[in-house]
Formats: sequence, structure tokens, C-alpha cells
Amino acid sequence: MKRPFFLGIDIGTQGARVALMDAAGDIIGSEEEKFPLNDKAREEQSPQGWWDACLASLKKMLVGSGGLIQPDSIRAVAVTSTSGTVIPLDVNYRPLHDAIMYSDKRSDKEAEKCKAAALKYHPNGYTNFNTSSGLSKMVWFVEHFPDKAKKVARWIHAADYITGRLSGIWDITDYTNALKSGFDLVTFTWPAYIYEVLPLREEWLQQVVPSGSPIGMMKPELVRSLGLEGEIHVVAGITDGCASQIASGAIGVGEWNTTIGTTLVIKGVTREEIRDPLGRLYSHRHPDAGGNEETGWMPGGASNTGGDWIAGAFSDKLESLNQEALQLIPTGRLSWPLLQQGERFPFMAPQARGFEPFGLSLAEHYTANMEGVAYIERMAYDLVRNLSGEKITGVYTAGGGANSEPWLIIRSNVLNLPLYKMKHVAGAVGAAILAASKTHFGSVGDAVRALTQIDKIIRPDGDMARRYDSHYHRFVSILHEKGYLPD
Repeated sequence: MKRPFFLGIDIGTQGARVALMDAAGDIIGSEEEKFPLNDKAREEQSPQGWWDACLASLKKMLVGSGGLIQPDSIRAVAVTSTSGTVIPLDVNYRPLHDAIMYSDKRSDKEAEKCKAAALKYHPNGYTNFNTSSGLSKMVWFVEHFPDKAKKVARWIHAADYITGRLSGIWDITDYTNALKSGFDLVTFTWPAYIYEVLPLREEWLQQVVPSGSPIGMMKPELVRSLGLEGEIHVVAGITDGCASQIASGAIGVGEWNTTIGTTLVIKGVTREEIRDPLGRLYSHRHPDAGGNEETGWMPGGASNTGGDWIAGAFSDKLESLNQEALQLIPTGRLSWPLLQQGERFPFMAPQARGFEPFGLSLAEHYTANMEGVAYIERMAYDLVRNLSGEKITGVYTAGGGANSEPWLIIRSNVLNLPLYKMKHVAGAVGAAILAASKTHFGSVGDAVRALTQIDKIIRPDGDMARRYDSHYHRFVSILHEKGYLPD
């Protein structure tokens, strides 16, 4: 029997990436094509440009495999892309307009209209609409381009466009992409207010299925043009954040993923939906929900605090600073490296500003900043525990912050939880795991357990964890004193 391979495609804001994985979780090949990023690209991008970059990456990877990829070895493909990016299609499934990006801020008034309608007519569903939501962008398009709106046959999401080009199927999307377009993940229906109150039509909306569900086959002419053979399953896609969560390994109840890049993002798995009255957290439906897995929801939230403070004074000295930090922890110095004004998660304080002690050396400042981010991370998980009543068993970690040994030690002890640093965490890898989940394995959970690989495990030290617990409570007290936290 030939060695089966699974293909993942990630269409990001700045490029198209492809990754090919085997049934043991090893990466066989990967390639990417960059997109130019400018102000226009943050508002609109060409779906055809995505497809061209996707094909170029695929062909480059297949040609450069050195014979490892046999023509009939690829079994399935899945696509991930940005959440909230939408495209209007005509009756021939051609874009009537460039993709309206999640980062486009022009739909602020329409977002308020969508939120007001949701709160009035469907308050138990998703109501946290803003300018990054697909629904607000659809309404904005209809109101600003009425002539084009008359020709709309279907609204789709970014991942759906590549899925459609692969398979010819345009009428199906997945739970994660549909959430910010207003789909109800409890009743599994499109709420009536979307087409009865807002200026949209019911026939524009797609059928919604769990991510990873097989929906068709790659078009035979495309298979041949890529030099491949046989039938290749195309499965329903997933948003980029959820794809990264899958790649991280955090797919079972109690397992959470923290990604520290420019900002800090957490995502995890709970049995029950977390309903946050302040909208700091929102929940995706788990792709295995309703099956044999004891799973239900994938909640998450994003902070304004993260790793953006590293650029500048620290970036060219990281190796030596990390070595010094190992000797300094725990510092007992309380710093919060919030570069912009305002925090949104784990607490909402638009007036908040970061702080730091005076008189620190560069290494002390660097280490105290890492500790401050870890305190924000713990606050996030304390919020999760308080709202859900469920335990957190471990944290899987990714992003640039996972490359610092002292930061991993700090975070494990502040959280008093084991930290799992994974070997492969890219979104395209998560999509490849999704492709395998229900075509080769029995579920997404089965695929994650079989295909993800742990690079290292960091466990808390009892004495250090106790010291960090004391420092953490002092940190929270400062936030109270400054008026950033409610009494």
C-alpha cells in the first residue's frame, strides 16, 4: 500500500502556503508565495491572485519533492484562511468584487446595525459583530454597491473560494467560517433576522457542515494539470486561528493553546459553550461535536498584550538576554509591556496603559516584560475557569514567544501548568491534519493525536510556582489600583 499524503493550503493576508504531511505527521514538503501588503491589501484582495499563488506553490512543491511524492499518493486536501473575509459570487460562481478582507474597517456603521439586530431578534446566538465580521461586510457591500448586489448569487468566505476552485463546490462552508457571518452554532441554522431585518437574502447563504467533512473530489482536470493521479478528497475548510489550534495539538477537553506573536491569543476546548456577557471570549463549535468525542466547543480570545515589545531595544540581543534571564527569574519586578492604549482581553479597559519599574538593566527589563505577559496569560485562563467551571489540564504553545527558553519556564510556573511546545504549528499544517481527519482517521481528535509532534515539555517547579503566584497577585492588585479592573 502506498504511503498516503495529506495536503493543507493556507491563504493568509501576506501569502499562500502549502504543506504536505504523511500519516506519521512528518512534513514531506512545503512552499509559499508572498503577497504585497499595503493599505489596499488590508481592505481588498484578488481571489484570482490567491488561486494563482496557490497553484504556483503547489507546482513548486510537487516539482521539488525529489520523487518523494508519487502521482497517486495524495488522499485529501483542506483549506484554511482568514476569518471574516467574504466574497460575493455571481450565478457562474465568479467574484463580483474583490474579497473584502477581515481587516477592512469601512463597515463600522453596518457592524453596529448587525449587532443591534442580533441583540434584538436573536440574543442567544452570536451577537459580537464588529468591522472584522463577515456579516457586517456583506451588509456594507449591499448598501454601497446596489447594482452589483442585484447580481449576487452566493456569499462565500475566503477558504471557500479555494475549496471551490479545487472541487467546483461553492455552496458549502464550515462552522468556523460561518460563525462571524451570523450562523447559529446551537440550532445549526441561519437566523431569520439576517434576511428579514438586514438587507440580505436567504438564498445567498451557504449550507454549513463541520470542518473536515468530505464534500467532494478535486476536479479531474486539475488533478491532471498538477501531474497527479487518482481521486483526491476535498473537505470543508476552517479559519486560520482554528487551524493553528489543531496544529498545536490542543483539541481535547481541558487542552488550550497560547500563541504569542504580536499579540497573545488563546484557544481551547470545553464541554460546554462559554458565554461571556462582556464579549471577551467567543466560542467556535468543535468539529467533532456530536460524535463519539467528549467535546463541544472551541472558545478563544485575543489580547492587545503580546510580543510586539521585543522589536527595537531587545531584538538584536535575544540570545544573550535569554541566557541572562535564566539567572534572573523570578525577578519580583512588575512590568506590563502594553505598547498601545487599551486592553480587550482578558479584561476590557480602553484607558489602560502599560507600566514598568524604573532603574532596570536591559536584561531585567526584558525578563520583567516576559513575566508581565505571563501574568496576562494567567488572567486569561483564570477568566476561562471562572466562566466555564471546567479544568485546564495543559497549555500547548506556539508563536515567536515559544522560542524563548526562559519565557517557557516563566509561563509554566506562572500558570502552574505543563507547557507543550509543538514541532509543527503552521496553519497549513493544521489544514493538512484536517484533510486527514475524516478521510483517513475517524475524527479530528484522532488525527491530532496521531499527527502532532511534541518538541519539548516544560513543567512547573513547586517553589518557583509559589513565588510567581505571590507576584501574580501583586500584579493584579496594581491593575485594580489603576482602575483597569472592576471591583
